[in-house]
Amino acid sequence: MLVSLEWLKDYVNTQDLATEELAEKITRSGIEVDAVIDRANGMDKVVVGYIVSKEKHPEADKLNICQVDVGEAEPQQIICGAPNVDAGQKVIVARPGAHLPGGIKIKKAKLRGHESNGMICSLQELGIEGKLVPKAYSEGIYVLPEGAEVGSDALAILGLRDTVLELGLTPNRSDALSMLGVAYEVGAILSEEVKYPEIAYSTSSEKAEDLFKLRVEDLQANPMYVAKVVKNVKIAESPMWLQNRLMAAGVRPHNNVVDVTNYILMEYGQPLHAFDYDSLATGEIVVRKATEGEKITTLDDQERTLKATDLVITNGKEPVAIAGVMGGANSEVNDSTTTVVIESAYFDGLTVRQTSRHLGLRSDASARFEKGVDPNRVLSAAERAAALLAELAGGEVLEGTCIVDELDKSPARVVVSPDFINERLGMKISLEEMLTILERLKFGVEAANGLLIVDAPTRRQDIKIEEDIVEEIARLYGYDEIPMTLPEGANQVGRLTPYQANRRVVRNYMEGAGLYQAVTYSLTSDALSQRFALKAEPVTRLLMPMSEDRSTLRQSLIPHLIEAAAYNVARKADNVALYEIGSVFLGQSEEGLPYEEEHVAAVVTGKWLDHAWQGEKKAVDFFVLKGIVEGVIGKLGLEDRISFVKAEVDGLHPGRTASILLDGEQVGIIGGLHPAEQKTWGVKDTYVMEMNLVTLLNANAKEAPLGYTPVPRFPAMSRDIALIMDRTTTAGEVIAAIRSASVKLLKDVRVFDVYEGEKMEAGKKSVAFSLTYFDPERTLTDEEVVAAHNKVLKAIATIEGTEVR
Repeated sequence: MLVSLEWLKDYVNTQDLATEELAEKITRSGIEVDAVIDRANGMDKVVVGYIVSKEKHPEADKLNICQVDVGEAEPQQIICGAPNVDAGQKVIVARPGAHLPGGIKIKKAKLRGHESNGMICSLQELGIEGKLVPKAYSEGIYVLPEGAEVGSDALAILGLRDTVLELGLTPNRSDALSMLGVAYEVGAILSEEVKYPEIAYSTSSEKAEDLFKLRVEDLQANPMYVAKVVKNVKIAESPMWLQNRLMAAGVRPHNNVVDVTNYILMEYGQPLHAFDYDSLATGEIVVRKATEGEKITTLDDQERTLKATDLVITNGKEPVAIAGVMGGANSEVNDSTTTVVIESAYFDGLTVRQTSRHLGLRSDASARFEKGVDPNRVLSAAERAAALLAELAGGEVLEGTCIVDELDKSPARVVVSPDFINERLGMKISLEEMLTILERLKFGVEAANGLLIVDAPTRRQDIKIEEDIVEEIARLYGYDEIPMTLPEGANQVGRLTPYQANRRVVRNYMEGAGLYQAVTYSLTSDALSQRFALKAEPVTRLLMPMSEDRSTLRQSLIPHLIEAAAYNVARKADNVALYEIGSVFLGQSEEGLPYEEEHVAAVVTGKWLDHAWQGEKKAVDFFVLKGIVEGVIGKLGLEDRISFVKAEVDGLHPGRTASILLDGEQVGIIGGLHPAEQKTWGVKDTYVMEMNLVTLLNANAKEAPLGYTPVPRFPAMSRDIALIMDRTTTAGEVIAAIRSASVKLLKDVRVFDVYEGEKMEAGKKSVAFSLTYFDPERTLTDEEVVAAHNKVLKAIATIEGTEVR
């Protein structure tokens, strides 16, 4: 919001405070002043000139030699190249020695052999943005009104002897999107009264209700609609003061009718629209919802396709405006307009927001309706516009107003106790001070039974609850008056929950093992959403996705990790090891939202070791990734509860895939990509893993223990066993059987050889195991080891088709 201080003084006494001091007070009260803009910008020696004569420059077709009266004894010769310069005009002249924005200093000069004593200026050369310059002067010099006194200060006439405050408003402070709203704020800060503009005009004997009929079909979306009719208007340029104020507010002047509606928008914060009555044709205004697919060409000459949820203003047959967003080109005020219908309405903010969003069309009007306008200014804004049109366009205001009014204009009531306010602020503000602050804000307030009964004015639609009153009192009393205090109550040392701590353990281990963390999109394509999912649940699709590749919430982390690996491989980074801890989204709750579950996943491809100097190389394989998984499980203290079972997963190699089980229930998968998948993704041997992190971390509610194992003082003893078993029997089944014997001295079982050659019986294989026996308190005897080993052999004998070689 841009606030001209000269304009602001029409409504509130600023006590002649220095601009910086006023800006500081406004900022300290809760509305940040982002910038203080001096519109004069250091300019000087810029005066009003009168072009006495003009003739073509003999040496340049596009230049003119002008004799300009600047209030001195003799006219000054100035050469000008503007296409619209002409004799008889009053113009802006920068005299020699003048300083203009951009570090420009005007000097006497010769142009193609002829002297030029100054410069005839455009508004852009005075630092006004081109988008704010009236279209008639956007390509040339600016022509001043005839009443401008020759030789006087042109900057004063243009309103540039002014300072503008740029306010950085938060969304809740829509009341400050108007000059009157800012005046209320400044009045509260300085304890000054706010003066509303005087509204006075005479009316004709003709009645507005006789000229057209008004009907609103959707009172929920449009509970109040006001229409005033002004006849015999003369379309012309707005007076200088009006153009200056609009440009200071960042609005481009057009003509007196459009400028009046924009002026009221900035003054009252109430959007208005002016219709050409003759273009309405039917003598009727009907506010209704659009029909699906209905079209309208808006003022920006763009054809818009409407939805059934959009609210439109019609002439009873076709749309002439999109309610609260933009008018239609078919009812636009033009140079031949003589009768104007002024619309002032209250439109539902949600309806306006939805329309603005799906049309991709945002305007000053829609921004205000979305945040909420003051329902008590709807009618007065229309009256103010009618008065200005009568004054500035010679219009004749018809008697009466066409109005539909079902709008609740009652203020919001909030009841709060002074103790509640002081407890929240940690202060001791007296009841009298609270009453004074709320009265300065022009809130209706009374004290009764130890409570403050506050009626917030309708311009402040952000005031709804007790805490809002606390904020208002705090910011006017002064945030810097709030004392610094230490927190009261029992202190507790902050720490991670067991889940958070164990999650960090997992992350640290993965990175310590050599994997890099990846962060991928939660959104994927419909085809990949359930790929490699641990369990298939109903998917969640976006209603308005950015693209088909980002249309569905994922149920597995693996596809995007493979995508990241393939991306690196395609760029010659052949050795890739990535992991991700992220959420997957499964099914839907009663509220219609998906259940979110945290998983950990990894992908490895290329070489795991590549030591060129030692000549040591090792490609990644199933057991590399399995070792990482076992390491993570070990860090969580779950190694005795985890097992791996051969499995088949679509997209993974059938002979290199396993399910990861926790207490017999699946918590993850691990395996190599199927060759067909590898070809699809453009990678070589690639292995992936995914586990349900929530289940793993909740399986042990305690933090992973920190500790150490001392170096053994006593030697261990080992025994090797070679077993002939069916090819379908897994080494894991054998290890499980061995551990089921519950031999206390047995500390470790490892596979160290597998043979399936020609000398082996069909359907059989030989697997060799190394068993380690150990007692940390003493040295074992051979007899103890033999007895323990025999128990192991008995357990193995229970496996069908298995015998010791």
